[in-house]
Amino acid sequence: MSEIKVTGQKRLVIVSGRAHPQLAIDIAAHLETDVVHTDARTFANGEIYARYDESVRGADVFVIQSHTYPINEWLMEQLIMVDALKRASVKRITVVAPFYPYARQDKKGRGREPISARLVADLYKAAGADRIMSVDLHAAQIQGFFDGPVDHLFAMPVLLEHFQQLDNSTLTVVSPDMGRVRVADIWSDKLDAPLAIIHKRRDPLVPNQVSVHEIVGQVNGRVCLIVDDLIDTGRTIVKAAQALKDAGATKVIVAATHAVFSDPATELLQSDFIDSVVVTDTLPIPEEKRFPSLVVLPIAPLIARAIYEVFDDGSVTSMFDGAA
Repeated sequence: MSEIKVTGQKRLVIVSGRAHPQLAIDIAAHLETDVVHTDARTFANGEIYARYDESVRGADVFVIQSHTYPINEWLMEQLIMVDALKRASVKRITVVAPFYPYARQDKKGRGREPISARLVADLYKAAGADRIMSVDLHAAQIQGFFDGPVDHLFAMPVLLEHFQQLDNSTLTVVSPDMGRVRVADIWSDKLDAPLAIIHKRRDPLVPNQVSVHEIVGQVNGRVCLIVDDLIDTGRTIVKAAQALKDAGATKVIVAATHAVFSDPATELLQSDFIDSVVVTDTLPIPEEKRFPSLVVLPIAPLIARAIYEVFDDGSVTSMFDGAA
C-alpha cells in the first residue's frame, strides 16, 4: 500500500498533480512511501478530471503541485484534486504548493487592481483544503490570506549549505531590492559577510522591466551574492548584476528559490555579468532551460521533513531555528 502507518488508524498519503511529478516522487522517497496514483486527464475541451486509484478515507493527505506554466491549468488541477479528496472522506487535506500561485499579486499597488493571491487562498479553502504548505512566499502576509494553518518553509538552509565553502573575507551579500533586505540580512549573518542593497525603480505600467539606480554598500573588489525568492524573465537580476560589475564587483553569483525561467531567462542568465546561478527544484526545469552555469539543488528533503512534522504533530518552526 502507498502509505505510512503509525499508531491507530493514522495514515499519511502523498498525491501529486502532473506539473512536476518528479518532485512528489522524491518527497515520497524521503518519507519511505509511494505516491498514490491519480487518474488525471484533460478532456478535449480543456476540462480536467481527477480520481484516486485507491481508498483515501480517513487519511492525512498532502496534495503536491508545482505551479509552473501553464499556471492556471495546474492550479485548477490541484483544486479539482482537493475537491475529489474532500468527497472521498479524507481526514485532513494539506495543499503543498512549493511556489504559491499568483504570489506577486499580494496587494493593490493602484486602484481597480485585484489581490489575486488572496483569491487563490479562498479557492483552496472553498475546494476543501485544511492547510497550506509553501516555500519562500513572495510576501509573508500571504499567510494571513488563508483561514487556517499555513506552513511557510524557507529554502535558505538548502541554499546556505551550498555556499558555506565561499571565502567570506571577500563576500558581500546583496539584496536586489528593498523588499528583500530582511532576508538578505539573515543571509549576511549566516555567512558572516557584509550586506549591500540595490535601490531600483520599477515602472508599474511596464511589466518585467526594471531600471537600477544606486548601490548602498561596498561591492568594489568583492564577490557579490544576490539573494532573491524567484527568477522570472531574468531581466531584473541581469540589470542588478550589471550594476554590481560596473561598481567593481569581481564576481556575481545569483541564489534564488524558484526558477520560474520565463523566456528569455535562459539566454539572459548566461550573461557575462553573471558567473553562476543557484536555484532549487521547487519548479520543474526542463533540459532546454538548463545551462552550464546553473546549479539546481533538491528541495524534496526539506518539504518531506515538513510534511512529516505536520503529520506527526511536530514543529515545523524548529526546522529553521527560529531564524527565518
